[in-house]
Amino acid sequence: MAHARSHHGHPAPADPAHDHRLCVADALTVADRVCSERGIRFTDLRRRVFELVWASHKPVGAYAILEILRTEGLGSAPPTVYRALDFLLEHELVHRIESLNAFVGCAHPGDSHRGFFLICKQCGNAEELDDAGLNASIVHAAEARGFTARHTTLEVAGTCASCRVVA
Repeated sequence: MAHARSHHGHPAPADPAHDHRLCVADALTVADRVCSERGIRFTDLRRRVFELVWASHKPVGAYAILEILRTEGLGSAPPTVYRALDFLLEHELVHRIESLNAFVGCAHPGDSHRGFFLICKQCGNAEELDDAGLNASIVHAAEARGFTARHTTLEVAGTCASCRVVA
C-alpha cells in the first residue's frame, strides 16, 4: 500500500495538524545520528544547507540556497553549496528532484531506498511516497528486460489535496 506522508511520519503538509518545526528538528536529530554512526563530519555549512533544504516541503534550488548563505555570510561560491549538497545526497539525507533541478529533505534519511515523489504544480510542495509495491513493479519490469535498476526517482506532477479543495 502506498503512503504519502511528510518527513519522519508526521502528518502531511496538507494536514492542519502539521507542525513543520517538528520535521526540521527530527531531521536534524536523525542527520546528526547518521553522520555520527558513519564517522563523517556534519560541518556547520553542511548543517545549514540541510536546514535550508528542510525549510519547507517545497523543493529548493542550489542558487536559492546560495543567496541565503550569502546574506548570512556563510558562503558565496556555487561550488561550496554544490559540495554540501553532494555530501547530503551521498549520505541519503536529501533527494534531488530532477524535473525541478531542486532538492528536498529525505523522509528516510540514511536508508537506501527508491525516491517516489508527488509534486503539486500549484503550491510546489513535494511529498515522498513510500510504496514497496510500486518499487517491486519497477524492479520486476526492469528485470524482465534484463535491466538492473540501480537508482530510481519517480516524480508525479499533479495537484495536492489542499490545492484541489481551494480550487
